[in-house]
Amino acid sequence: MSTAGSARAEGARGDRGGLRTALAGLTTRGRSFLAAGAAAVVCAYVLGQSDLLRVGLLLAVLPLMCAGVLHRTRYRVAGSRRLSPARVPAGSEARVHLRMENVSRMPTGLLMLQDRVPYVLGPRPRFVLDRVEAGGRREVSYRVRSDLRGRYPLGPLQLRLSDPFGMCELTRSFSTYDTLTVIPRVEPLPPVRLSGEAKGYGDGRQRSLALAGEDDVIPRGYRYGDDLRRVHWRSTARYGELMVRREEQPQRARCTVLLDTRAVAYDGAGPDAAFEWAVSGAASVLVHMLERGFSVRLLTDTGDAVPGEGSDGFAGASQESADAAGLMMDALAVVGHSDGAGLSRAYDMVRGGNEGLLVAFLGDLDEEQTSVLARMRQRSGGAVAFVLDSGTWLREPSDVSGPLDGGGERLRMLREAGWTAVSVPRGASLEDQWQLAGRERFGLVTARGGEGAG
Repeated sequence: MSTAGSARAEGARGDRGGLRTALAGLTTRGRSFLAAGAAAVVCAYVLGQSDLLRVGLLLAVLPLMCAGVLHRTRYRVAGSRRLSPARVPAGSEARVHLRMENVSRMPTGLLMLQDRVPYVLGPRPRFVLDRVEAGGRREVSYRVRSDLRGRYPLGPLQLRLSDPFGMCELTRSFSTYDTLTVIPRVEPLPPVRLSGEAKGYGDGRQRSLALAGEDDVIPRGYRYGDDLRRVHWRSTARYGELMVRREEQPQRARCTVLLDTRAVAYDGAGPDAAFEWAVSGAASVLVHMLERGFSVRLLTDTGDAVPGEGSDGFAGASQESADAAGLMMDALAVVGHSDGAGLSRAYDMVRGGNEGLLVAFLGDLDEEQTSVLARMRQRSGGAVAFVLDSGTWLREPSDVSGPLDGGGERLRMLREAGWTAVSVPRGASLEDQWQLAGRERFGLVTARGGEGAG
């Protein structure tokens, strides 16, 4: 369980605001009593009825006394909010725990508690707290749920104070609020054989040799426990100390996930739209590769990456992998459509070196963008593309005629360039599409007879 907004906020102090604020807080009952009392006083003056005058004064003074007492009441209430959890997948529920504590020396009256939440999370929760003794506390909770990704503010907390007769109500707001992060849905993926992974940590082993050539050795100083058979005598004579050859250094397998966010590439909106499927797919692949020990990198068509991400991405199979996954999920929680029309910026980000495995989630492509992707394939060890046709996603599956995989010209161009291109129909399971990509990739590698698989 994660804690959010646990800092105590003080509110509901009786000496805040003037008497005018207290009078403005008169309820319908209080205003009715005040009006009835004023009318009775006027009638008593006109008719000369002293008894009616006393009744009128009583009716008019009662709400004024309640407002004054409520205004002068001096007690302090502290509140805290805790989210469990603070990061929740779309479609799942989170529970919000509220705790109110009376930190004054006198008991409170009736308290009405209301927390502000966005409409997408559900109705505003309201609670009625009976008398809270001095130093006492009360705890309540409510649930929130959203099918849409995003970051949603919770709060500030509002507290309404009321007198025992219900004549006056005053509202006090706390100053703190918390944020609930709704991340994309993450589906567990089975391990498949995909080529192009740098063989290092994870499923393969690619080594960075310490030799630049047969006679060009980069030695290092001798350390206790080093094998004496690795002593490099020529360097030892040159530097005057015992030197040994460096061991081969393993490189971590790398994977870059490219998410196409162009607004022109997708049609439709909502949790079942093609773009949301692409975002969920990118999140699932990132988590899957992190768990397998890859260094993963998230890239969009605008060339943006996750803040804090290193040049090689986030390292998997380490103590920081959970934090890395959290950072990428936070970035995907708020990712939206871009105004760009091309993938050239993403190409500029990957063309500097070998990206290892490249997994792309793409929307509608024209010939120009397909050509950019074909060139991008040359800078990766292996490339898998999940292409979402917006036209098919706007129709029911029964209305889609023709083969959904391999029927388009763009898929043919991608496959000719070396991509493993899979067309994603509406409502398709990411697990099934992932396995299909693995089978197609393995068949392509077998046909070529030379590329390794990981």
